[in-house]
Amino acid sequence: MKNESFLQKQLSKQGMRQVFTILFGLIVLLVAFSIINPLFLSSRNAANLSRQIAPIVMIGIAQSFVLMTGNIDLSIGSIVGMSTMMSATLMTKGMNPWTASLITMGASLFVGLINGYLVAGFRLPPFIATLGTMTICRGIAQIVNGNYNTGAINTIPETADAVDKFRNLFYYGRVGGIYNTVYIALIMFLIFNFVLLKTKTGRHIYALGSNAEAARLSGVSVIKTTIVAYVVSAFCSCIVGIIQCCSAGMGAMDAGNSYEMYGVAASVMGGVSTLGGTGRLIGTLVGACVWATLQNGLQFANAPVALRNIIIGIIVIVAVLLDIIIRNKKPRLILVDTQEEKSSPGDDNK
Repeated sequence: MKNESFLQKQLSKQGMRQVFTILFGLIVLLVAFSIINPLFLSSRNAANLSRQIAPIVMIGIAQSFVLMTGNIDLSIGSIVGMSTMMSATLMTKGMNPWTASLITMGASLFVGLINGYLVAGFRLPPFIATLGTMTICRGIAQIVNGNYNTGAINTIPETADAVDKFRNLFYYGRVGGIYNTVYIALIMFLIFNFVLLKTKTGRHIYALGSNAEAARLSGVSVIKTTIVAYVVSAFCSCIVGIIQCCSAGMGAMDAGNSYEMYGVAASVMGGVSTLGGTGRLIGTLVGACVWATLQNGLQFANAPVALRNIIIGIIVIVAVLLDIIIRNKKPRLILVDTQEEKSSPGDDNK
């Protein structure tokens, strides 16, 4: 009961406190960039910024699920690239875009299954396991079309109309002036936020990240829960890959480069711990907004690409360091309490 109340306390108080902090930082960024360049808050840029935020939200959800179990997924960007190239290659061969996407999704989910089983079943370090699948998926992205980017995906007369409708649905279409990509990200956020906060699977994910051994002893299936987290990560990455394909109208072998870093940045900025067990997807959502706003705002401020990368990289390092510093204080407190509880029976006997 003590452990459960401690977990709930962390989720409700510390998690939301960090969400409000990063939300305040987002407001400061919006004000600062609008002062530097008034065009930053134009309706046109607002629409484009929302469409830039959407895939980062999805990637953030992908990485958050894995981070909450105390692991990490380095294969996210490569799954995005593999999904982009697989779906585009199949469409250029005349396959219906929905069929091509289902095949691509199946391949991506299989990678997630492999990741989860390597980490939980064979107990490989997640860094090593997903580094290996990252390289494999990037190789698949390169080999599916003979080490070339694909041509346009709507050049086959029999499927051109279906492909154009598919692209509008996933990227170019709007409803109420808002791009469909934003709605897709919002729907995914609502679904997976519900899974984390309202289902047994979500409770198991938090429990596993807080204390894997305690979770196992209390009946949580470590292998199953880890696999679920990595499969969710692969699913979100695949959706982003398909959106990339629809955006460019072709497949690019380098699609998704560094997206695993985007996921970590959005998650950690939003309060998801790299050590597992804490965080909320609402924080990841705000963290993704901060990440995209930084990129977009620095571009409007005419900052060189190199300087943008340096600034964003520093912010990521600082966010992770702060998370580790804060979390490192808690085990000591828990350890002291545990030692006191263990010593108390002996003291009574004396």
